[in-house]
Amino acid sequence: MKNKTILVCDDEEGILDVVEMMLDAEGFTVYTELESAHVLSRIREHAPDLLIVDLWMPVMSGDEVIRKIRGDKEVRSLPIMVMSASRDGEGIAFEAGADRFISKPFDIGAFVSKVEELIG
Repeated sequence: MKNKTILVCDDEEGILDVVEMMLDAEGFTVYTELESAHVLSRIREHAPDLLIVDLWMPVMSGDEVIRKIRGDKEVRSLPIMVMSASRDGEGIAFEAGADRFISKPFDIGAFVSKVEELIG
């Protein structure tokens, strides 16, 4: 997975650290963002191959982030995976335009498999 870049947005620093370590170990370049409102500018800055976003965050929820991306001509085709502990999360994620969904807590192997499906 060399040369593939992933942007991960979650409002919990611990989750960001774990996901970054996991994906870094698989050879991905990983950027993290705590503030959902900054995701679009970070996408423009780093041109990631994948966005992984939490669903429930302050300021702008993950589904709002997805809708904003899907409405932007320049970045609308960016693959997006949502991670959430919410029981309703999967439906909300797909309705907003996500490509994949994974429940928290997640199995590391399943998480990496879903990432590889999207950008492998």
